[in-house]
Amino acid sequence: MDTGQTILSIAAGLSLLAMIAFWVARKQALATESGGVRMHSRPGQYGWYAALMAILPGLAVGAIATFMHLFNLAAPAQGDIVIAGLLTAAAGAWYGMRSISPALRARNIIDRAIRWFLLAAALVSIATTIGIVLSVLFESIRFFQQISIWEFLTGTNWSPTADFSVGEATGESRSKFGALPLFTGTLVIATIAMLVALPIGLLSAIYMAEYAPPKIRAVAKPVLEVLAGIPTVVYGFFAALTVSPLVIEVGQAMGLNPSFTNALAPGLVMGIMIVPFISSLTDDVLNSVPDKLRQGSYALGMTRAETVKNVVIPSAAPGIVAAFLLGVSRALGETMIVTMAAGQSPNMSWNPLEGMTTITVQIAATLTGDLAFDTPATQSAFALGLMLFIITLTFNYISSVMIRRMRARYV
Repeated sequence: MDTGQTILSIAAGLSLLAMIAFWVARKQALATESGGVRMHSRPGQYGWYAALMAILPGLAVGAIATFMHLFNLAAPAQGDIVIAGLLTAAAGAWYGMRSISPALRARNIIDRAIRWFLLAAALVSIATTIGIVLSVLFESIRFFQQISIWEFLTGTNWSPTADFSVGEATGESRSKFGALPLFTGTLVIATIAMLVALPIGLLSAIYMAEYAPPKIRAVAKPVLEVLAGIPTVVYGFFAALTVSPLVIEVGQAMGLNPSFTNALAPGLVMGIMIVPFISSLTDDVLNSVPDKLRQGSYALGMTRAETVKNVVIPSAAPGIVAAFLLGVSRALGETMIVTMAAGQSPNMSWNPLEGMTTITVQIAATLTGDLAFDTPATQSAFALGLMLFIITLTFNYISSVMIRRMRARYV
């Protein structure tokens, strides 16, 4: 019996025992209550108590077996684990059913169990985040022990897959880990995307929230949000096969010489991809503005356009900023569109008609293939991830301060 079969067997057995315990305990509580005895909790709560008593011992056995396996303390047979888990679960179910009595505070026990379950779920999320940050941080520290952080941040030559040992002997190794072209490419492409997404998303949201008749809104909003469900690989093909050749034709007609892997094409397509997120969130925020503010503005003689400009948008400013930040985060983290349309060639340039790449593309490219995990080339991906994390965290902190100030001013 392999691990998957063991897990399925324990899960099926625990589910069956929990259902039996729930049904029996609830039936006992109903019978006692029908006899005129006042019960502390509802019959269903007694059933959940018995089911909980069946599930927890089985999960405890599984957790102990996993702990022993991870730390090589022992290697119990998979079948023994299943038998032990089901036997302890059956004992717990029997104890839970035998404990049913008018004095049992099943409701309080269930409430505490739910509280602990929610706390455990929150701790799992927090622990996962901390684990990701620590893993990225430790690998980045190992990378910066070999490569100068100053050269990493200010160098203009990014070639992590070059022979590091040869470069180290000639004194040229650090220049091959200069990440400045990646920061530049990320900024250029994300800026183009937001220049497209913000006005289109904001204006479409204003139209749907303030001007569109109900019939048009009922059709336009779902159609616009369909864009959010399109896979990014489809956007990547669209950018590489349609938008990029169009940019080249228009550029050549204007006397320019754009590259086929230019940054403008993925930036434009990425902006179209982000439009539904900004539009949907902004539309919800605008609809949440109290209607009495609009009516008061109309009573003062303002037109609808003046009301939107001077009343609705300032009141919804914190939510609009939050929608904008979500779009920026999506633009900074996008990989597939840039990989397919802009390529993977680092280029220190502010010209959107030239080819360039981003941080996330290089992270994916560096970790792709059969590479040793402890090489500077592989560890450079963690350093890039750490820089992107710091940039995003700083940006979110500044935006949070701005949102609080806007909320204090307009709300």
